[in-house]
Amino acid sequence: MKKLVSVKPIAPFQLWLCFDDGVEGTVDLSHLKGKGIFTAFDNPSFFESVKIDSQSRALVWDNEIDLCADSLYLNVCNRNSEPRLHQNA
Repeated sequence: MKKLVSVKPIAPFQLWLCFDDGVEGTVDLSHLKGKGIFTAFDNPSFFESVKIDSQSRALVWDNEIDLCADSLYLNVCNRNSEPRLHQNA
């Protein structure tokens, strides 16, 4: 299991990520634009409010959206895995 240690929004729909093993890189989430709950990403201040959840290790936005750290890691490593998407109830 990979652990995110840092996240920084760098452009619309793009995040720079750093993991505990030193792997770092960007993910482009533009493929989510306009889809369901991800329409919230159209608001730049909402997208930039991303945080790392200390318990789940996921990226979270306002307790509404979270993205799995392991899937993000594979994405950063160019293993062609789209981030697993979850909606909190």
